[in-house]
Amino acid sequence: MRMTGEIAAIHEIVRSLPRPLGFVPTMGALHAGHMHLVNVAREECASVAASIFVNPLQFGAGEDFVTYPRDVAGDSAKFEDAGVDALFIPDEATIYPPGFSTTVDVGVIGAVFEGALRPQHFVGVTTVMTKLLHIVQPDVLYLGQKDAQQTAVLRKLVRDLAFPVEVRVVPTVREADGLALSSRNAYLSGDERAVAPNLYRALSAIQNALRAGARKEDAVAAANLPAEFDIEYFDVVDADTFVSLETLRTPAFIIGAARLGTTRLIDNIWIAA
Repeated sequence: MRMTGEIAAIHEIVRSLPRPLGFVPTMGALHAGHMHLVNVAREECASVAASIFVNPLQFGAGEDFVTYPRDVAGDSAKFEDAGVDALFIPDEATIYPPGFSTTVDVGVIGAVFEGALRPQHFVGVTTVMTKLLHIVQPDVLYLGQKDAQQTAVLRKLVRDLAFPVEVRVVPTVREADGLALSSRNAYLSGDERAVAPNLYRALSAIQNALRAGARKEDAVAAANLPAEFDIEYFDVVDADTFVSLETLRTPAFIIGAARLGTTRLIDNIWIAA
């Protein structure tokens, strides 16, 4: 695996790799979900590039930018063991040099749900992804379905700005008890970890109620979470636009977010048909 934090060097590296080139962007703190993305990319592409960059632009005031888990050496070893060909590990000054002021905003889809609760979050995501896609120039971008709204935002970014890249969304990887894998799961205490899978169970209850013919309002009411959770939202949305649906039509997502202690959990269920 060839590794660099320099833009000119990663340009040279990726130009030398066989195509198609798959790309797995990350903020590090790698878990089995990230590695599954790499494995899928390895199966589908001739070469795989990855990146590690904890993007300050997508963290709001009071969020965990400073404390976000970082282990570049350990993560690099995991990527190398998984067969990644090129790893881009820029520092903040490389991505956002002095005087940097350009941002990318995809509009309404980035201003609801996660975007409403975390203002400017998706502007940070789309800005850094615009830059990473220009730098790495992959043929296929691999994203995890767990961050469903983010995948919809990035699909729109790619469409609107005509990036010559295919967006490949890979199903969420879960623990045996249903908890979606996330780097932030490390923040959960033992007691919190025991109840955390109830978020996925609540989403499943909504799905079952909808399939039984319940109205959305009644289906969402079926999402009974333990008192330890502080619910932020449950809804059923169009998979492409993230517009809230009153009547279920597919493709759609059932989405949910809640706080458990100091940890914020998000999850979703995809409804294809």
